[in-house]
Amino acid sequence: MHHIDISIEKDIFSANRKLAEANAAHLHAHGVRAFDLLGGIGSGKTALIEKVVPKLKSRGLKAAAIAGDVYGDDDFQRIVALGIPAENVNTGKECHLDAHMIEHALDHLPLDDVDVLFIENVGNMVCPTDFLLGAEKRIVVVSSTEGDDVVNKHPMMFRGCTIAVLNKIDLADAVGADLNRMERDMLRYNPAMKIFRTNMKTGDGIDPLVDEILS
Repeated sequence: MHHIDISIEKDIFSANRKLAEANAAHLHAHGVRAFDLLGGIGSGKTALIEKVVPKLKSRGLKAAAIAGDVYGDDDFQRIVALGIPAENVNTGKECHLDAHMIEHALDHLPLDDVDVLFIENVGNMVCPTDFLLGAEKRIVVVSSTEGDDVVNKHPMMFRGCTIAVLNKIDLADAVGADLNRMERDMLRYNPAMKIFRTNMKTGDGIDPLVDEILS
């Protein structure tokens, strides 16, 4: 029975990977650069979009976003308020987006009028790691308030991402989080990881992050 479960799991990941590759080709054909945002609930994924979109606009780039949530549209409404094309995806019982959901969401976006697409995954540090969506870079957002052991608890998340955003740095002292320890853990699991410390409230650290996203 256990062997059958593993075979089914492999088939699911394989099918998802093929769809993700098709999504990537679809986006590329329209000249869209897509970025997958991962991280726990409250880490700052939506806030990142809110801060980065105006920076992109000032550089003459048009943004769009897909908001993934198990239920509801709270994050989606915040993104809509930015005045950019957006699509809400409710996953129901699933704790992650998958490439099939993104394939459908892309059909509802004006891709010829979009330069940069953000795909905000469900707030979860485990489930989304195995499901590629077709984005060119995966960005993990983690906040000091999650505790400085959060990286050590979720190594696969950091191994599978290109960029790490260490957010809420202003609260690190208040919650007793060692930001240096968090960075060391990130680099232990992913030596090539580009790490950016940010304060989404003030916008500190956003400009170098945007440079890296677009590099």
